Amino acid sequence: MSNSRGADSLVQALAAAGVRHVFSLSGNHIMPVYDALLGSGIEIIHVRHEAAAVHMADAYARLTGEVGVALVTGGQGHTNAVAALTTAQCADSPVLLLSGHAPLGEIGLGAFQELRQADLAEPVTKASWTATSTAGLGAEVARAISLARSGRPGPVHLSLPTDVVEAVHADLTPPPASAFAPLTQPVAAATAIALLGLIDGASRPLIVAGPMLAARAPRATLATLEAALGVPTVVMESPRGLNDPALGAFAGIAARADLVVLVGKPLDFTLRFARSPHFAADCRFAVIDPEPAMLARAGRVLGARLDLATLGDAAAAVSALAAAIVGRTPRHAGWLDEARTHIAHRPAEWATARALQADRLHPAAMLRPIADVMARHPEAVFVADGGEIGQWAQAIVPARRRVINGVAGSIGAGLPFALAARVVEPHAPVIAVMGDGTFGFHMAEFDTAVRHRLPFVAVVGNDACWNAEHQIQLREYGPERAHACTLLPTRYDRVAEALGGYGELVTTTEEMAPALERALAAGGPACLNVMIEGLAAPVVRRA
Repeated sequence: MSNSRGADSLVQALAAAGVRHVFSLSGNHIMPVYDALLGSGIEIIHVRHEAAAVHMADAYARLTGEVGVALVTGGQGHTNAVAALTTAQCADSPVLLLSGHAPLGEIGLGAFQELRQADLAEPVTKASWTATSTAGLGAEVARAISLARSGRPGPVHLSLPTDVVEAVHADLTPPPASAFAPLTQPVAAATAIALLGLIDGASRPLIVAGPMLAARAPRATLATLEAALGVPTVVMESPRGLNDPALGAFAGIAARADLVVLVGKPLDFTLRFARSPHFAADCRFAVIDPEPAMLARAGRVLGARLDLATLGDAAAAVSALAAAIVGRTPRHAGWLDEARTHIAHRPAEWATARALQADRLHPAAMLRPIADVMARHPEAVFVADGGEIGQWAQAIVPARRRVINGVAGSIGAGLPFALAARVVEPHAPVIAVMGDGTFGFHMAEFDTAVRHRLPFVAVVGNDACWNAEHQIQLREYGPERAHACTLLPTRYDRVAEALGGYGELVTTTEEMAPALERALAAGGPACLNVMIEGLAAPVVRRA
């Protein structure tokens, strides 16, 4: 390249990194980048809110393992986007947020939308900075992408001052492919052997992996490791942690474990800080993590209960263990069978549960046909979002490919997640279950789906309530003090229709399955507005 703009260098770097989609909302500061994207082979998915762009980049990253890129304008565009980074951060999701920025030459003079953007994004990213050089812009993009994928994956932010992207510079050579590669922290064979010694010495060992191993390929590797090692292995990516309904009665297994191996999984609230009775008071722990801070935290919390703590990438730890167990015979088969039984357990009454209210569905009745579709289509993508209904969905609908709100516990990303899932998976069904509260955050993205021809099905469990908070009020304060959590039984199906999609209202159990088939066959974005009973999230226990 010669005599090119900084924007051209930026786009060349993205293309060199293999980026093919950018999730974006236009704005003054980033128009030079839009111009440079023309003819680049990188498609702009143009959204209706900056937070939606980040959520789409997040889901894209989780499903592909590659960096998801969001591009927004400066000022308020940036502030809108930053709010969504927390969800990606807690999901170990490699996201690159590129934000337009006031010109460097006008900083301190009251420039248009002047803001300390890098400072604002810093707490919810692995790194956040402002580009200062046209000549170095390509290298900064490469650094950001490498950093997002290294160690514990996560979001990185780079602000793009307009004078940096507009300036012309000679010899803007794209970075080499090696500049985009993640930095790795291998786990030594000796460490793997030491860990196997701890596992062999335990009666009821358990491996818990963090969200960075939640994608389909790492899950498959973990399943192979579980079978070869004979040790229960779970991925924990839900804010419900030990009580994640997708893990069935797992809490009962965790409480009986005598050794827990944390692989890229921070010791935090989801693990109840390893306290009794959630874990046995004499349960031992081993921790492999890419961050020294997480090892230090584990040491503070566990004290003498921590038998091994080592730096290393989660994927590297799994590979090292797999290499160390070649030819071994599993030694904990009975314990593994018991754990699998607990994790697979679901109350028998869910199979026939029906609502007590007229013209309403029990959440399980809404979800059973979705589970049937997912079973018929192994490549389908399932999205679960929302409070109580999100937990019901994760409990009842098994899926090989899924995106959930994650450890952050925030809601509202379901529709953007579904659009990104369709970008990743062009053929198999994409079904997103969400509550009526969730739908309201980004309902305008139905317009995005129509414009970009991204068909999916949104199934809205409509109980006319912020039910998660309502359940807290009922439980903690009593029904006489429950207030300010009600919504209207809005026709969200008609909202979807008004934005160009397909919509249908469902009020009985018998209507659900045929309505779902019609929505899947609609050929565009569809919304099933399902009137449900407002029940508390399930907590699965096994006698």
